[in-house]
Amino acid sequence: MRHKHARVLLHLALLWLGFAVIYATADGGGKTIMAITVNGAINPVVADHISKAITSAEADQSIEALVIEMDTPGGLDTSMRQIVKDIRKSLVPVIVYVSPSGSRAASAGAFIAYASHLAAMAPGTNIGAASPVNMGGEGMDKTMKHKVTNDAAAYIRSLADATGRNPDIGEAMVRKGSSIPETEAVKNNVVELIAKDFTELLAAVDGRTVKTSAGERKLATKGLTVKRVEMTLRQKIFDALANPNIAYMLMMLGFYGLFFELSNPGAILPGLLGAVCLILAFYSLQTLPINYAGALLILMAVIMFMLEIWVPSYGMLTLGGLVSLVLGSLMLIDTPEDYLRISLTVILPISLFTAAFFFFLVGSGVRAQRAKVITGIEGMIGAEGSSETDIARDAPGKVFVEGDIWNAVTEGNLIPKDARVKVVAMKGLTLVVEKAG
Repeated sequence: MRHKHARVLLHLALLWLGFAVIYATADGGGKTIMAITVNGAINPVVADHISKAITSAEADQSIEALVIEMDTPGGLDTSMRQIVKDIRKSLVPVIVYVSPSGSRAASAGAFIAYASHLAAMAPGTNIGAASPVNMGGEGMDKTMKHKVTNDAAAYIRSLADATGRNPDIGEAMVRKGSSIPETEAVKNNVVELIAKDFTELLAAVDGRTVKTSAGERKLATKGLTVKRVEMTLRQKIFDALANPNIAYMLMMLGFYGLFFELSNPGAILPGLLGAVCLILAFYSLQTLPINYAGALLILMAVIMFMLEIWVPSYGMLTLGGLVSLVLGSLMLIDTPEDYLRISLTVILPISLFTAAFFFFLVGSGVRAQRAKVITGIEGMIGAEGSSETDIARDAPGKVFVEGDIWNAVTEGNLIPKDARVKVVAMKGLTLVVEKAG
C-alpha cells in the first residue's frame, strides 16, 4: 500500500515537473526584453538615459537584451562617444533598431548603430550622413576639418572591425556624407536584418550569437515580453531644455524679467524668474554651437529697444532693434544641421512681439509717467473757467472751474463777471486766476 502511494506521489511530482518545464519554455524562463526609445538629437540627457538603461539591464538577471529603438538626426560628438563606450562595455546584448518606418540613424546615430551588438532597420528607413560638423561655434579651417574627418573615419572603422561590419561603407558615410536605405544596409553588412515591427525583430534575432564584453551569448528572444523604460521626469525636462527653440525662448524671457526688475527695483519676482530663465537658457545653449556675433546682435537689439523708451527716435531705434534681433537670432546657432537651428516660426513672432512690447506697452507706460498731472492741486494749474463775480486785487470773488465754484483772487487787472479765466496758482483752497487770453 505504501509503495502504491509512493508511486502516485512520484507520478504527481513528475507531472508537476513536466508542467513547470513546459511553462518555463513557453514563458522564456521568465526572461524579458528591455526597450528604450531615442527620438531626437543625441545629447547628454540621451546619453544618460542609455547609460542608466544598460546599468539597469545588467543588474536585472531577467533581461535577455536591451533594444534601443532609434530615430535621430545626429547630435553631440561627446554624447555619442559616451554611448558607444557604454554599449561596447555592456554585459547585456544591445540591439539598435532604426524604427518606425520613415526614421533614420544619421550622423551620431550611424556610429551608435555600428557600435551595437546587433543592428536592425524597419522598412523605409536609412542610415548614414555621418560627416562631422562644427559644434564649437567657430568655423573650422581646412586643416582642422581634415583632422576631425580623419578622426571620425578612423573611429567608425575601429567600430566596424570590433563588430564585424563593413568599414568601407562606414568611412564613406563620414568622408562623403553618404546615406543608404535599409535594403542596401543589409546587403552591404552595415546592419544585420530588416524587421517591420518588434515581434518580427525578436523572432529574427532569436538564436543569433553575439559577442558582449562578458563573452559570446546566444539570444533567446522569440515570444518574450517587452519591458519599456521611459525617461524620468527630470530627464524629460532637461531633454526638452536641449531644444534650441526652447533655449531661445528662455533667453528672451530672461531678458524680459531682468528688464522689469531694473525698471521697477524691488519687484523681486520678475528679476527672480528672469534669472532662472537665463540660467536654464545658458544650460541649454552650452550644448549648442553658439555664434558670439549672433549673441551680441541680440544684446544690442535689447539695448536699442530700451533706448527707444527714453530717446525720441520716432521708431528708428525700434526698427534697428527688430532687424538686429532677427539677424542675431538667425546667426545664434552656428551649424549647417537644420535640427540644431532656431526655427523661423519661433524667431519672427518673438521678434515682433518684443519690438511691439517695448515700443507700445513699455513706451506708453513711460510716456504716461511723463504726462502732465491732471488730478489734484497740480491738475488745476492751467485749467480754465468763468468768473461768477467781479474779481479785483483787493476784492476776491468766485469762479466756476472744473465743475465747481471756487474762491478766487487775481494779481492782475480787474476781471469782470462772466469773463473767461485761467488758473495760474493755488493758495490753499483759493485759486489765483487771470483773464484767459
